[in-house]
Amino acid sequence: MTISHVRQGAVAWVTLDRPSALNSLTQELCTQFIEKLGQWRNDAEVRVIVVTGRGRAFCAGADLKAASEREPGQKDLLDVIVELFDTLRSYPKPVIAAVNGLAYAGGLELVLACDLVIAGESAKFADAHSNFGVFPGGGGAAILPRKIPQNVARYLLFTGDPISAVEARHYGLVNEVVPDADLESRVQGLGDKLSKKSPLVLANMKAVANEALDKSVEDALRHEQLVCRNHQRSYDLSEGLKAFVEKREPRFKGY
Repeated sequence: MTISHVRQGAVAWVTLDRPSALNSLTQELCTQFIEKLGQWRNDAEVRVIVVTGRGRAFCAGADLKAASEREPGQKDLLDVIVELFDTLRSYPKPVIAAVNGLAYAGGLELVLACDLVIAGESAKFADAHSNFGVFPGGGGAAILPRKIPQNVARYLLFTGDPISAVEARHYGLVNEVVPDADLESRVQGLGDKLSKKSPLVLANMKAVANEALDKSVEDALRHEQLVCRNHQRSYDLSEGLKAFVEKREPRFKGY
């Protein structure tokens, strides 16, 4: 296996498990990751996904040695990487990146596909594609300028130089920076917190937020209002209001 996985409470951890190759992405790794996400999609016991890496890297990008390997008529490495990132971006459950080391090239794009980013203080972020004459195909040029200031995004894209976790937080790429030794416990704590929220609310918030930047303000608000109206029929809203009146923690079910 090129990934390992474990569930801690309602938080499912996926660990990229190719430490000797800096957790670089292969077809096998991406395929296993996609399959596991598919298994968890409708699993009510799993409410939050965490992505991290084993060893000194979160992910160093695509495995360039494997990039040229392709059976005739089969998907190539870029196909499965894009499929993985698209799956994460549209996944109906919160996805947290626990960045434990280097996040370069496709590793940075993997970070961009996650909803929240918690980084260890030794983490570093770089686009790095330009260093090897490779064009980003997983969101580097398309998504990075939507996440951080344009001039910073262009600097990272053009130079390939890394920035620290603290710098990444300053620019808005990272939500929190914690001591390396505290990364797992902090992310687990955040995952536990999110797992107590309404899964339906979080899924709908993510869906509306994903589309908001591609709409006018008026259209984005209309979309939000339509989803809000539909949500008013849900069990989770009824349970949340009832819990508020009864002064207790709500027990959400996701419908």
